[in-house]
Amino acid sequence: MVLAGPCSAETEAQVMATARELAAGGLTDVFRAGVWKPRTQPDCFEGVGEKGLAWLAQVRDEFHLPVATEVANVRHVEAALRYGIDILWIGARTTTNTFAVQEIADALRGVDTAVLVKNPVAPDLALWVGAVERLLKAGVPAVAAVHRGFSSYQKTPYRNQPLWQIPLSLTQRLPGIPLLCDPSHIGGKREYLPELLQRAVDLRYDGWMIETHIRPNEAWSDAAQQITPQALTALLATLVRRADTSSDVGFIDRLRQLRAELDCFDEQLIDMLAQRMKVSEAIGRQKKRSGVAILQPHRRNEMLQQALDKGAAAGFTVGFIEELFELIHQESINRQIHVMGDEK
Repeated sequence: MVLAGPCSAETEAQVMATARELAAGGLTDVFRAGVWKPRTQPDCFEGVGEKGLAWLAQVRDEFHLPVATEVANVRHVEAALRYGIDILWIGARTTTNTFAVQEIADALRGVDTAVLVKNPVAPDLALWVGAVERLLKAGVPAVAAVHRGFSSYQKTPYRNQPLWQIPLSLTQRLPGIPLLCDPSHIGGKREYLPELLQRAVDLRYDGWMIETHIRPNEAWSDAAQQITPQALTALLATLVRRADTSSDVGFIDRLRQLRAELDCFDEQLIDMLAQRMKVSEAIGRQKKRSGVAILQPHRRNEMLQQALDKGAAAGFTVGFIEELFELIHQESINRQIHVMGDEK
């Protein structure tokens, strides 16, 4: 599924011209445009409001494309339904607000409208899953998740960190829920779209939501991440769709060998972690006997720096090493707490 259209519906002419070219390209399944835009600063363009819904309805009638827009409250939902909008999506800021999501879910009870749920701003899988579940429990007939990346104070090339493992974990928690990728918001710049889209293809995403504007550089919001309809058509043609498997005997045998190697390494990793935790428990007992606090910040920082240095030399990213180290360190602390509590 390809959902394409401008970040914001700006004028009737802009909406119709963009939709006309997308329809002519023949690769767009749904036309998307925001009419209410949640913005960080109060004086920024916050959307044209309800009049933009009439433009979307015109797109649907003239080009026979389903249309989608973002809703953030019950009033938005009611207005979108009056105009027959086919698909609604809940944005990242709204997903963070469980009260708002529940109110939207309640407003959609008994309504045959599909809803897309973007991931929350912060990397919180439970919050994302919970938002989807609220809609399902309200009886929304079709719900899908949209991966648009996660905010971070860490400086990265992208506008939002992809953190691909989180959306993949969502599909494990909620099997059967379609997963779409929003590479426009992950990248923040149009030059990142090819690599992000290809990654989504390789990870078997069910579709893409891509911001497309007739004149991207003149867009009233998020100009840097939008592309023209012609560029979208060309970009989609470059994507490489790989098969799930191969009947080649050589491939199957080699893959089996490599997976057997991975299984051995995974077993060794578990064994080594178990041994490490035994040492952590012994350290906890020593600290208890000497009246020393469990948490030693200077030691933690020293260990993290050692891990980062070795990780960099081995070709690992900083984010991976930090996350892995934090998980291991927290488990070590938990073991020491447990030992101190048990010993009399």
